[in-house]
Amino acid sequence: MAVVSSVIVPYTSYLRVYEPLAAFPEAERDHWARYARRSELPTAQDELRRSLADLLPTPPVAVPVHESADAFVAELDGVVCVCPWRTRLRGWQALESLAAQYPEPVLDVVLPPVVRLQAAADYERWLERNPDARPWIRTTVWHVPVRWFTLFDDEEREYEKAGSGDGEVAGAPPVMRYRTPMVQARRRLARSLKTLREHFEEGPLTEGLVDVGKWLEEFHPRSLVELDYGGLVHALSDEQLAEDRSAADVAAAVAALRAGDEETADAAYERLADRWRAVRARQTAN
Repeated sequence: MAVVSSVIVPYTSYLRVYEPLAAFPEAERDHWARYARRSELPTAQDELRRSLADLLPTPPVAVPVHESADAFVAELDGVVCVCPWRTRLRGWQALESLAAQYPEPVLDVVLPPVVRLQAAADYERWLERNPDARPWIRTTVWHVPVRWFTLFDDEEREYEKAGSGDGEVAGAPPVMRYRTPMVQARRRLARSLKTLREHFEEGPLTEGLVDVGKWLEEFHPRSLVELDYGGLVHALSDEQLAEDRSAADVAAAVAALRAGDEETADAAYERLADRWRAVRARQTAN
């Protein structure tokens, strides 16, 4: 196992699906049932630190050799739900997208071509045996995609300042997340997509919503959907987090469009765009 440090990795946010234990095959269900009863569970920061530590050896380990047996655990209406990490699968998928994000000379320095080629070959062989595999987690860096916010209502927003807990959780890091039942997430996405298609040509936003919708359809209907700001909470001030009402801005923009009020829709979208433009600017800041 890679060495885990206390370093905070402040750039990753997540969209997760937690499925009830009944959604898993019996053997895996038993594993997750035992896992959920543990007194201590690893965090998203732990997963990131392990992944980054794998890049330190020479040559670097682009994708974990073995699949993770860890998961995030939550409850929905008293039912235990789990969100498997599937770090290896997500690592392969992330590796595929790197070519579109970085120039090849940069990639060659971080991950030599031979390492990337071997990882791609391993993934291809694995997919032949697991053609229907999909991750329970989607990840972005230095922002939260607009399409993710369409799944949630402002009342589902959960914000806790750093160190706001009591007892064992005193000194805990800040938390910013939204959680909603799968049925609500699907309904909101469908309504948003319908409204956007009535006012705009097909484009990145509608295509992104379709993609998220297809992904959500692959999970149990009684799942829990979560948007977690993750490490971004360490890059934003308490004031910025407290004032962040991104889901409300998205809902306001869609509602205004539905009512034919383009001016209000534009204003809501600009608030959202300005907020996340400032966050993304930190990616290239010294």
